[in-house]
Amino acid sequence: MNIWRGRGPAATIGAAAAAIAAIAVAATFTTAQSPAAGVRRMADGKPNLNGIWQVNNTANWDVLTHKARQGPVMALGAAFSVPGGLGVVEGDAIPYKPEALAKQKQNAAQWLTADPEIKCYMPGLPRATYMPYPFQIVQAGAATDILVTYEFASASRIIRMNSKAESPTDTWMGWSRGRWDGDTLVVDVTSFNGQSWFDRAGNFQSETLHVVERFTPTGPDMLRYEVTIEDPQLYTRPWKMSMPIYRRMEQNAQLVEYKCVEFVEELMYGHLVKKPTSGQ
Repeated sequence: MNIWRGRGPAATIGAAAAAIAAIAVAATFTTAQSPAAGVRRMADGKPNLNGIWQVNNTANWDVLTHKARQGPVMALGAAFSVPGGLGVVEGDAIPYKPEALAKQKQNAAQWLTADPEIKCYMPGLPRATYMPYPFQIVQAGAATDILVTYEFASASRIIRMNSKAESPTDTWMGWSRGRWDGDTLVVDVTSFNGQSWFDRAGNFQSETLHVVERFTPTGPDMLRYEVTIEDPQLYTRPWKMSMPIYRRMEQNAQLVEYKCVEFVEELMYGHLVKKPTSGQ
């Protein structure tokens, strides 16, 4: 049986399994708004989000439900094949406009050279959250700004709390403004440069992207992450993603350097290297 994915042919995966997964996700994320038990708190009573966090899913490959398939480099066999996974998008469909859907298909076909991740560009949002690398939240108090730093490409952003300041320019990571809604950290992000993708499947965004994130503690070591995507240039309506984020529990959990720029210099600029002339 097939599942409609909102773009092209559906991925072949059991519809019953997907339905069960959807019920499980709903059960996970439909929690009461009352404070969760065991949540770590700051001196001012707000949730303490300090720590190293990481998502455990396949959304970086494809935010929609997808089956396992051969990777782009056959010589690597299973080492770089695409793992199957359940989607993180509400309704398992992205409401593309027809012309944007055509662009997504083109992106998917050219993924190995077109994906910004391949070139070590900043991952953008919300992709930075669910890439297969940890990130760190640094928080001092309810009234102070929050720093989020990511292992991939040493990306980072500042969540400006209770601020109305506008970004001076568009960037890969956008301009984040935060506030507390009870125990939920709500982050409104605008001023993107429109060059990021959501995943390796070619799902993309434009400079009119507007992201609203919600980080809600559900216990001492897990957050519920919900994000609303609005981009009128590409989509017919806003759409949502949701997933759990887990605290890394190793005693020495920390971010390590992953400065990947040096690994893509030959890929991006090798054609500019002067070739020796004959006879030299």
